[in-house]
Amino acid sequence: MTAFYELSRQARLPVSARKIRPPFTIDPTMCFYSPQENVDSLQHPRVAAWLDFVQHEWTPSPVPGADAGRIAVLIPCTKYKPYPTSREHRGINTALLAAGWKPSGGEIPEGLDACLEPGEDPRLLDVSPMVRDGWVLDRFVVSEPLALVPYEHVYHWRGEQSPATSYDDPGLFESRGTSVTPYREDNTATPAPDGTWRWGPGEREAYVDMHDALVAVLATTLERVGPSYTGIGAWVSPGLTHISFLADLPRRKADGIPSSRRGPTGLKPLTGVLDRLPGALTLMPDRRQLDSALEALAVRLAGQGRSSSPGSVRSVFARGDGRDTPLALPETLAHLNGWIDSVTGGRS
Repeated sequence: MTAFYELSRQARLPVSARKIRPPFTIDPTMCFYSPQENVDSLQHPRVAAWLDFVQHEWTPSPVPGADAGRIAVLIPCTKYKPYPTSREHRGINTALLAAGWKPSGGEIPEGLDACLEPGEDPRLLDVSPMVRDGWVLDRFVVSEPLALVPYEHVYHWRGEQSPATSYDDPGLFESRGTSVTPYREDNTATPAPDGTWRWGPGEREAYVDMHDALVAVLATTLERVGPSYTGIGAWVSPGLTHISFLADLPRRKADGIPSSRRGPTGLKPLTGVLDRLPGALTLMPDRRQLDSALEALAVRLAGQGRSSSPGSVRSVFARGDGRDTPLALPETLAHLNGWIDSVTGGRS
């Protein structure tokens, strides 16, 4: 059984600190390890200021000479920060560079390129808006607890290290079995025989409260900035919290995403951005795209002399073939670039 002290804040903070790559450092007050701590985070000064900023102030940055149109892509937050240093984001950004998108020009913090593998393009770490054939591509990150992070504000914000590079928040991921805070008086989680913890009604209700609070921020922001974009796409993993923030009820049913959780006050519904703003964004990859990517991956593995048995393909797919998630696989990213081309008219 997991010992109590192993889930104390004191024991967890060093682990959280190692998730932030130099020259950036963790803000210990921005580590949120359970749904209850996530709800509390809404009152944290840095989190509250950020949520107000994205809802009411942020606007797309002008890019001189790019007047064909503007599109946006929402991608997931990552375990390691800054996000662009993660293998998942490097895989996504590699695909965008290969498709002809180029950063419009931003400063990369000194020393951050140490996270790159030999031969990787330093532009993978450039967070400025991307341009191609007069089009602008803005990247955003879907985040707990920051809701939405414009890529250009990942490193710094208002002259300081950005909140987006200062936090750790595993607290909404129930499947990990450790997203609990036994040291809190409102803890209702119980230890399981395998050493993990099971959420109780308090955790489930706090999850819904935080989920819907972030959905409200996302919807408010996207409704305000949506007219700036010809198209908005969301590139998020099936089954994780990010897609739950965005999906409407039909997509929930199709993908088996929960539509409610039961807490002390009874059954509480979960709603997504597309319930509030139908048609506001294109949610990808869908089941058809994932199946197509699996088939293409099997062909590639066979061509490389690697096992292409169904089990091997699924295993490689789940790991992203070294990029951590299926979202960063070339076979999957072909569908993201296909959507981008359908909106922009393709590459000239």
